[in-house]
Amino acid sequence: MHELPVVKNLVEIVLQHAEMNRAERVVSITLEIGELSDLEDEWMQKYFNFVSRGTVAEEAELVIHRCPVVVQCSECNRRFEVSLEELPPDKCPACSNCEKFNVVKGKEFYIREMKVI
Repeated sequence: MHELPVVKNLVEIVLQHAEMNRAERVVSITLEIGELSDLEDEWMQKYFNFVSRGTVAEEAELVIHRCPVVVQCSECNRRFEVSLEELPPDKCPACSNCEKFNVVKGKEFYIREMKVI
């Protein structure tokens, strides 16, 4: 259910840009969403379909790309990807002695592209 306010905001942004560009119809919206996000692709599309009904964005497809989780070692500053199952990492693969990491990627949520006609 937490997808609904996110999608409402997304539709507002999409409609604003569609109007600025005099679009007749929004065909698709490509989103970048980090793996650490708990937003579900299926619910995002369902809510988008509901919220965009009656607008130029009605029936637009959400194309969702998931961004991997990237952490940075606090000792050697090396960045590396980890899977959700590997969080938190045991050790840094570069220096092997660090057990402290900062998440630098994986929480994103932004519009990469809109296709309009």
